[in-house]
Amino acid sequence: MRTTLAAIILFASLSSCKNLVPYTDTMKQQHNWSEAQIKQIQFYVSEDVILSRELTQGSTEIVHGKIKKVNGKKVEEIIIRQGTPGVLTEMPKEKKMLVSFEISDDYYLSFGVNPSMSEKYVLLASEWQNGSGKVHYNNQVFYTSPGSKFAYLLVDLRKIQKMKVKQRVAGGRKVS
Repeated sequence: MRTTLAAIILFASLSSCKNLVPYTDTMKQQHNWSEAQIKQIQFYVSEDVILSRELTQGSTEIVHGKIKKVNGKKVEEIIIRQGTPGVLTEMPKEKKMLVSFEISDDYYLSFGVNPSMSEKYVLLASEWQNGSGKVHYNNQVFYTSPGSKFAYLLVDLRKIQKMKVKQRVAGGRKVS
């Protein structure tokens, strides 16, 4: 009896686990998803992304970050932990996505296809130097920690496979 109960509990806990896999351009093309359909997908970040910026004397509006002192300077730091859920806010161009991990759509990071990383959607920066990237977050310039360079988007494969897409192709209409 105890063995059966333990097996049921184990099965239930395993069936509720997420099956996170990298989101790729191939996946998007295979399912022929529109931007509206992709906005219904729950994304997750694969690695911790740590954003920081040095505060100037006039910088007083800190909303979501925490303040630290580094070498006597005030620094705002925002941490997006591995596995944090996010949503697509916009697709400004082909193979680029803006994904928000906070309540407001103004707080987003850019991800794009990297052919050398199996077409995963990886974190984009306007420039990379020594593994640290310069990114724009809520109209502010932040710098990422070196480990953030390897962050990419994940999706729950179980939910993707269950997602039903109602789609049809219009046949056109001719003048009579």
